[in-house]
Amino acid sequence: MFDLGRSILASAERSPDAVAIIDGDFRLTYAGWLDRIRRLVGAFDALGLKPGDRIATALQNTWEMATIHWACQLAGIAVVPLNWRVKADELDYCLPNAEVRVLFYQDVSAEAVTQSAAARALPCVAVGGAEAADDRGPDRRFSDLLAADPAPAVPRATPEHVSLFLYTSGTTGKPKGVPRRHRAERAAAVAHVAQNCYRRGERTLGVMPLYHTMGVRSLLAMALVDGCFVCLPRFDTTRALELIAAERLTCLYLVPTLYHDLLADPRFAATDVSSVRKLGFAGASMTDGLLKRLDAAFRPELFVNHYGSSEIYTFTIDQNAPAKPGSAGKAALNQRIRIVKLGSIDPDDQAAVGEEGQIAADLAGDESFEGYWKRPDADAKALHAGWYFTGDMGLIDAEGDLFVTGRVDDMIITGGENVSPVEIESVLSLHDGVLEVAVAGLADERWGQRVVAFVKRAPGVQAKDLDDHCRISGLANFKRPRDYVFLDEIPKSPVGKILRRKLQTGEFALEGVPRQAPAVP
Repeated sequence: MFDLGRSILASAERSPDAVAIIDGDFRLTYAGWLDRIRRLVGAFDALGLKPGDRIATALQNTWEMATIHWACQLAGIAVVPLNWRVKADELDYCLPNAEVRVLFYQDVSAEAVTQSAAARALPCVAVGGAEAADDRGPDRRFSDLLAADPAPAVPRATPEHVSLFLYTSGTTGKPKGVPRRHRAERAAAVAHVAQNCYRRGERTLGVMPLYHTMGVRSLLAMALVDGCFVCLPRFDTTRALELIAAERLTCLYLVPTLYHDLLADPRFAATDVSSVRKLGFAGASMTDGLLKRLDAAFRPELFVNHYGSSEIYTFTIDQNAPAKPGSAGKAALNQRIRIVKLGSIDPDDQAAVGEEGQIAADLAGDESFEGYWKRPDADAKALHAGWYFTGDMGLIDAEGDLFVTGRVDDMIITGGENVSPVEIESVLSLHDGVLEVAVAGLADERWGQRVVAFVKRAPGVQAKDLDDHCRISGLANFKRPRDYVFLDEIPKSPVGKILRRKLQTGEFALEGVPRQAPAVP
């Protein structure tokens, strides 16, 4: 099969004059982009890098970041993309852990680079206007690297080379390294094209970060269909709406939080979004209310719920998400899934139809990783008898569709009953006065845990209104929130995932109170 270096060469050969990447006023055709990619490979050679080496980035979604990613694929070098908000101690852990040879950074990550001993021990390359020189003198500049002679247009990787080295977010403890080979990355990109019905020449918003599996998939998929990746370095609803209209974007692939923010922007109603015909989401469950609002606002031809992970890109796909709210669909092109009884690590110990259990995916799938980097403890927890135990809970209904009901660790146990936060969030999201909601279990002397709803509300909405809504919704009484806490913002990760642990530890600001609030009494 093709490696990804051959993939970008093929795109440039098919459509040399098609616009490949846009970053503000900066535009490159596939022919022009390939020239810069080859020059960067030539610069890698001058730096002494070889196939199998690793470079790290701490960059936003810019044309430079995308160019580095593709140059690594052509050169057979693995890219280790780190969050541009990375802290010095995270660099001190990740850089030596991944055995990185060179680090690329920009102004937003320069302070962390300066403060990291591991970073300053490496050759560093400043992108854009970044400056983090120390007593060794100024760092190399990315613009200077592009002055190198272009390397031959010959791929140096095989499908077995490592393409990408992702670090999971690591909600507790150190993040886990996830090495992914060219064959798995390309299989995931091809599946993404097929499952989202992308046609040649699609145009997407490149805002999901390129240190996240969703961002990488958008980048690769656009190249496979000779499409255009329109960079948005940092999510901003005004700029996103401008780009959708001005660049006539045809498809969006975002986390639910970003869709929510787009619809909430007062400028949305006046923005021409008619070019967008395909919506996709991943990274978190989407509430029933948001699904309905998006379907009405965009009227897309295709609305895909994609469920997957860094380790195995796709678990399941539902190509008509609004038709069955909450459903993550059926196993994807390259995958098989099972629901394993809670507490079991035997993939053959399957739950009955409609019974909640842990979701497991077949490690033989084409998109799968092969294990965590230097983390036998993590392998022992997640990998069993050829199956990857996701840590997610779910059930399969009578029609064979998967419903993801939350994380195993997020399950609320109240009075001996298991309660899924996602179910309650979906019910509350249907109330017109709920702008955002997250549900968590807080310690309770009598019940063990009590169900608490944290809500970003419209003006005038009271707790009684929400409680009445739950009572008439059909939600079982023991699942009803016992407390409502009103916040200005729900705590989320950089890619929009709700951080329930922050709700449980009181790391939030109450509505109208610009400070950290104590835990709910």
